[in-house]
Amino acid sequence: MSHVDPILRQLGDFIRQGWLEGVETKRLEIKPVPSDGVGWKEIHKSVNAFLNTRGGILVLGVREESVGGARRYVLSGWNDAAENKLKEFAGLFTDRGGMKLNLAASFPLMEYRDLLGQRVAVVHVDELPADRRYVFYQGTAWRRVLTGDHKISESEVEAQEEFREEAAHAKELQPVHGMTEADLDLTKLNEFIYQLNQPTAVETLKPDMPSARAFLARRCFVKDGHVTLLGALVCGSHPGDRLGFRAHVHGYVDVPQQVAQDKQDFVDNVLPLMEGSLGYVLRNIQVGIRAEGGGTRTPQYPEEVLRETVNNALAHRDYSVNKQVIIAIKPGVHIAIRNPGRFRQTLLVEHGNAEVPVLRILPEAKPRNPKLADVLRVYRKWEGRGIGMATLVSLCLANRLDLPYYRIHSEEVELFLCAGRLLDEPMERLFASLDRYIATRLGGGELNAEQKGVLAYLIKSEWANERVRHTILLTPDNNHFAALGSLERAGLVSKHPDGTSSCPIYIPDRVLVRREYSKELREIFGPAFDTLDETAKGALGVVYRHNHYSRCAQASAKQAAFALWYERKGPAGDIREFDAFYRKVRNTFNKLQRAAFVSKVTGTHGYVLRTDFKQANLL
Repeated sequence: MSHVDPILRQLGDFIRQGWLEGVETKRLEIKPVPSDGVGWKEIHKSVNAFLNTRGGILVLGVREESVGGARRYVLSGWNDAAENKLKEFAGLFTDRGGMKLNLAASFPLMEYRDLLGQRVAVVHVDELPADRRYVFYQGTAWRRVLTGDHKISESEVEAQEEFREEAAHAKELQPVHGMTEADLDLTKLNEFIYQLNQPTAVETLKPDMPSARAFLARRCFVKDGHVTLLGALVCGSHPGDRLGFRAHVHGYVDVPQQVAQDKQDFVDNVLPLMEGSLGYVLRNIQVGIRAEGGGTRTPQYPEEVLRETVNNALAHRDYSVNKQVIIAIKPGVHIAIRNPGRFRQTLLVEHGNAEVPVLRILPEAKPRNPKLADVLRVYRKWEGRGIGMATLVSLCLANRLDLPYYRIHSEEVELFLCAGRLLDEPMERLFASLDRYIATRLGGGELNAEQKGVLAYLIKSEWANERVRHTILLTPDNNHFAALGSLERAGLVSKHPDGTSSCPIYIPDRVLVRREYSKELREIFGPAFDTLDETAKGALGVVYRHNHYSRCAQASAKQAAFALWYERKGPAGDIREFDAFYRKVRNTFNKLQRAAFVSKVTGTHGYVLRTDFKQANLL
């Protein structure tokens, strides 16, 4: 089934119902067939924006209209007289200097489809590779943001031009010493050509290497008579002998009892490396069984995020560094992928010494190896949309994995995919302990699921940054703007002073991230507070938070035990260890009650602070 089918079905339903719903997205534009040049110019701007962003689909033959203040979709149908307008798309756009470009390859499919008995035109627009952007329409470059087309600023165009210059000298195009076309595998080359010809044939299969020379040069597999690193990665014979650790992935399972099956080394061309590495990860992660669906097997991590992160590790790694990619699986905790290379400095937002430390990474769509990314797109191994980080954030905010983070080393970047959920039990308990404060900020309302997810992401990001872990900055592609806006208006999030208007950094309200209340507790209890052990101090802190910020206004020993356990151990841990810790906390509360630090609320298991402690003890 074509991915256009569900779009047309949904459109058909809305047309029948006389209704208009938000069908358009950053990758879908719905328009009537224009009757004049002005209408076509608007369509051309959208096509230009698709080319410069993530590609998209244009459906022509449906219009919006207003009836009595309500909006609805109306089927207007396709006009055959406009067919030449579609054929002009590939030649409408120019480079920055105004030179016309032939972008026929970016329009792989134009088709007429039936919709409720009438024809509509469907135009598929592929995004341009990063090293070919930006293209212009009548002197302006456009990009897609949400459902609208926006001008790309001159400064962004300049930055992209610098990137294109850098890409022209990319490390993937450097020659591999001593490697000639005789060291290329014809079968692997023809496999690439076969994939390139899907769905439309654009290149003939090659009977021998001499007949492939022009193609090899055009695809940058061979340059000036020498095989490039790109050519060796895609279709080189014996890649391990020629490329060393650049064609190497090492995987292991990080458990105390290491056995031979837990380790595996993959040495191959880039495509088999991706497939073998993903298979290794899927074999070694924990898989649960859901009761619904007749016992469906569910991996601990979403398969789409595993596929993207493994593929991106090989697509974006720095091939000038002769080191292997390392995949370490810690069952039930995380998957760590250690990748040779560094983030571009322009992508790092680092204010580690600020009052609120910030270590964030800006996601971007520019690949480190643009020619390799173009090859991987042919194999549908890399979407070419910079969606690796955006996907991580989206799945995290959808509560399908916990906060991802990076550790940056001297020549390597290590990504940690964390098992669990963003909005886990510790976060739910934290929100419950602050529910009175949150409701006051919201004018008596409650947090919805999206607001909880955004707050959890920002709170956990701040805690991770304190531990020198870089997290992904929320951007227009991944940040749930509506939730952020409502939280900012309520004062539950604010903009960090070191952010900018073009790159705002959102941080949670200080009350939400605070985990200790020593200053306030010393004011209540005086020097006696400093004589307590850490468990007692922590327990009093939990009671203080509940007393001041929770509707319940009291905290039980079990609530305090959970809060302190999560702070020290995280959500994972041995149930027997927790039981022992809970008994310790319960005994601590008994001692605190006898010493008049807390009192128990009659008829409940909850405790409140004794604000008369100094008076009772004559302090």
